[in-house]
Amino acid sequence: MSKEDYYKTLGVDRSSSDGEIKKSFRRLAMKYHPDRNPNDKAAEKKFKAINEAYSILSDPEKKAAYDQFGHAGVEGAAGGGPGAGGFGGFDFSGDIFGKIFEEFVGGGGGSPFQEQRGHDLSYHLKITLEEAIQGCSKEIQFRALTTCPTCDGKGAENPHDVTVCQHCNGQGQVRIQQGFLSIQQTCPVCKGQGTIIKNPCGTCHGRKRIEKLRKLMVNIPAGIDDGNRIRLSGEGEAGASGPAGDLYVEVQIQPHAIFKRNGNDLYCESPIQFTEAALGSEITIPTINGKVKITIPEETQTGATFRIRGKGIKGLRSHQAGDLICKVFVETPVKLDDSQKELLKKFSKSVSKDPEKHRPKSATWFEKVKQFFQKLGT
Repeated sequence: MSKEDYYKTLGVDRSSSDGEIKKSFRRLAMKYHPDRNPNDKAAEKKFKAINEAYSILSDPEKKAAYDQFGHAGVEGAAGGGPGAGGFGGFDFSGDIFGKIFEEFVGGGGGSPFQEQRGHDLSYHLKITLEEAIQGCSKEIQFRALTTCPTCDGKGAENPHDVTVCQHCNGQGQVRIQQGFLSIQQTCPVCKGQGTIIKNPCGTCHGRKRIEKLRKLMVNIPAGIDDGNRIRLSGEGEAGASGPAGDLYVEVQIQPHAIFKRNGNDLYCESPIQFTEAALGSEITIPTINGKVKITIPEETQTGATFRIRGKGIKGLRSHQAGDLICKVFVETPVKLDDSQKELLKKFSKSVSKDPEKHRPKSATWFEKVKQFFQKLGT
């Protein structure tokens, strides 16, 4: 069964702002939360769908992939992220609305400090059609935040210089009582880190990460298509106090001089002489692996296509190759000498004596034109 459009699930359209998407998610999450709908399977299913949709549309990269490729572009990417807690992909803490919601559904107590996972990164890699068909390995270079080699991502060269924040007891968040409301906020002392660094690392200045140029070999599987993405787990941005993000390599296949690809099929065009088209012939056409001969039957017209089975591409999940479809077009001869022109004139006169026999399409077309002008009274 096909999945419902994520925008439809959240009750918004594709032009909605991030704020509108967030507002709609909050409203629906409160409405369908399991604590408000005990033993209601339909509400539970709706709640999961809402969280899955928001986990994609709240992430700029995943949202861009979904907008371009639909569900196929984010397959396996949906789900709750860091800070999801018991609310399936969205942290309601940090504002008054969130605390009202938390108190309503029975939440309480400070949330522990959450690991900060590194951001996912994207890379656009151009390859040739031949490389896409056969598979290849490519070295890519990109700048990214990596774990500081001096302090090993701790923020200080001496581990004893990193202490637990006493203001929040290492939670990274503090709870403030305002009347009957209990509001959870980021700790103002450690800025949500949960730790205090007395003597910051001289290389990263306590940031735990530095930006550097990275080189990485990417294996491109045979049969990959234009727009496909390869996920390299843990090769994205290093986390400040958590795991690294992922690197998504999007493949862009450069235009080919001869072939065009559509799925697992290849398309090409081949010129033929008008004598070959009229009398029939055998011509040689290219394939991705070599040459093949095809028979052109007599009376072939421009635009006729010929399918050569198994001469296309074996896709990523295909057990057999697609086909090669060759379209022929009749090439008009140019730079004729006088004797050649005279021969063509004689030929033209001979076929014009019986146009319905020799040029049926022309005869039919001229008859339609004649009837058209008759209707106009001209």
